Amino acid sequence: MKEVHESPIKPIDVYTDTRDILAHAKRQADANKYEDYLIVDVDSHHTETNSWHEIIEYIEDPVIRAQAQEYQQSRTGGPPYGLSGDFGLKYQGVGGRIPHNDNRLETVEEKDVHRDVVLTRRAMESFGLDYMVVFPTPMLFLGTHPQPEMEVLLGRAYNRWLEERLLPGDERIKSFMYLPFNDPEAALRTVEDFSEVKGSVGFTITSARYKPVHHNQYMKLYAALEERGMPLCFHAGYYWQDSSMSLLNRFIGMHALAFVLCNLVHMTNWVLNGLPERFPKLKTIWLESGLAWIPFLMQRLDHEYLMRTSEAPLLRKLPSEYMREMYYTSQPMETDHPKALELTFEMIHAETQLLYSSDWPHWDFDPPSVIFDLPFLSEQGKRNILGENARRLLKLDER
Repeated sequence: MKEVHESPIKPIDVYTDTRDILAHAKRQADANKYEDYLIVDVDSHHTETNSWHEIIEYIEDPVIRAQAQEYQQSRTGGPPYGLSGDFGLKYQGVGGRIPHNDNRLETVEEKDVHRDVVLTRRAMESFGLDYMVVFPTPMLFLGTHPQPEMEVLLGRAYNRWLEERLLPGDERIKSFMYLPFNDPEAALRTVEDFSEVKGSVGFTITSARYKPVHHNQYMKLYAALEERGMPLCFHAGYYWQDSSMSLLNRFIGMHALAFVLCNLVHMTNWVLNGLPERFPKLKTIWLESGLAWIPFLMQRLDHEYLMRTSEAPLLRKLPSEYMREMYYTSQPMETDHPKALELTFEMIHAETQLLYSSDWPHWDFDPPSVIFDLPFLSEQGKRNILGENARRLLKLDER
């Protein structure tokens, strides 16, 4: 008999089984017959620091590797070796009410595959997914590290760990390889070295950083991605130490703005400097910023551009038209104003450009029902957003 997991009325802690936490999502999946749909979760997460003792074995510099190994054995607090901490993480668990995001210590008895493969499978089965794309979590802050070389070393180590330990465990699990964007030459070398990895569906830039995406030093990188037909995604994050964000005295305020601000800045530079014209076949994906910011930026950039077109000489159409050709992930989808959400879907051409994402296991995750239950979507629109758009963009039939 198939094992059934139900969540009784009891507190959820870091030991609670994923299937118990997602028992309601499993009932939704069964009731809505998700098995009749292709569902691709384009943005979920694992806590890679739980496997840090494995990842540091792939650090290419022998001195840094030895230091990391020694620190792993002797440390008593603070982030793992090489990572800079962010005290915003202390607020994610809402005072212990959503602790599964803080750590994942549930029992895993399977030994034939990596522990993260088992946890990802449990979430996939509960949500009713066909594919799940996983991203790191603490490493999202790595772009703000004061030592740029650390991003290169840890990014490459993480990629090798993905290639050898995680992705081979289940062909339904995919990932975007980490790009050490603070070092343009290293980022290009990353594309050259990891573009053929089985299970990789593209490359990711963690957006919390201070590098201008339009600088000429990145043109070889974009050309390499375009040549290989691999998408580039900008995964948003927060950085409370940013001088603007530090003015905010509540986590919720910082969290609401920071995840938008980093991608908003990079998008503005990407469009106004004509990168969609210079690399017309390079597909970009903007992750975990929600959707409400996109109509704002479309209107704002169009308004400014029409008054000062000479400042963006490479553009052949309105900024909003380029933005409608880009791809966006749904989470966290702002559902509290239905009319505004419907207009947003219309403005971004959501039925062909939006990709479902859960952001599991973070505290604000969205199950597939956030898309499935939208009353204004056509049946084909639901199918496209839940999986068909991702299948075509990420070439899932090939990877």
